[in-house]
Amino acid sequence: MKNLFLLLGFAVLTFTSQVSAQVKTNDPVQVQSDAAVQSIKVFNDLADKALLAMKQRAEELKIKGVAVVAYVPGEETTSWSSKMMVVGHLKTDSSTNNAGQNLLAIAYSKASEMADTFKPSGSGVRKPMKGEFGYQGGWIAEGKTGHIIAAFSGGRSEEDVQVSKAGVEALAGSL
Repeated sequence: MKNLFLLLGFAVLTFTSQVSAQVKTNDPVQVQSDAAVQSIKVFNDLADKALLAMKQRAEELKIKGVAVVAYVPGEETTSWSSKMMVVGHLKTDSSTNNAGQNLLAIAYSKASEMADTFKPSGSGVRKPMKGEFGYQGGWIAEGKTGHIIAAFSGGRSEEDVQVSKAGVEALAGSL
């Protein structure tokens, strides 16, 4: 009986260490370089600053909507970190000309287009794919360690671009 418990304990220990080793090698954070991980931490620390800059610019322009900032580490979009803020309202109401729009969905559509093209949203470098609208209003910049994306939805395209540029500018020197 004593040998059975020892054998069972050894089997559990062996299985646990094999699973632990497998989890470590398949963990996406482990695969990313130390520089990419550090850049994501910097983005997370500064995302609120960028969103606040976008909110202030939107208020100056007297527009309401949704602001999104995202950071894509590296040269290819395989992951990103993002954060959003509602600046007045999440969707348009029945009193506007554009009633029934989910502004968060539109902002993320702009951001996702930029994550693929590395160009400002609505740039026309290719036809919009399913799930995209091809709307202008998002801005992107290449940083030291990846790409900085900001998108706003709620104003006219030109206004959305101005708000998005404020978000990118708030992050540009740090990433």
